[in-house]
Amino acid sequence: QVQLVESGGGVVQTGGSLRLSCADSQRAFSSSIMAWFRQAPGKGRSFVAGITGNGDGTKYSDAAKGRFTISRNNADNTVTLEMNSLKPEDTAVYYCAARSRGYILVTEIPNDYRAWGQGTQVTVSS
Repeated sequence: QVQLVESGGGVVQTGGSLRLSCADSQRAFSSSIMAWFRQAPGKGRSFVAGITGNGDGTKYSDAAKGRFTISRNNADNTVTLEMNSLKPEDTAVYYCAARSRGYILVTEIPNDYRAWGQGTQVTVSS
């Protein structure tokens, strides 16, 4: 039963932009903390950005600050990651994740998130 579905990945040149979207197909996470993680080949899953349930709070990794923007639209149950000034080191599979309802803090720990999408590949060529 797939609940989170990512889209928007692709191949882009250094300096380019991509917009990733995550759709909550079951409308199960409208008030949950949502986040984006990424996993590069041979590396563990790392936090990119997160947003609170009502969208009034965000958190970014140092690598994402100033270049990426996370937002959400609870009316259509989507979370978006706008990525600008992309670098080759941003190449990874990007995953959308959701915490269980009731939590109020965006955390950077993958195990804190109970639902995951299948991932979308982002490749930045030099």
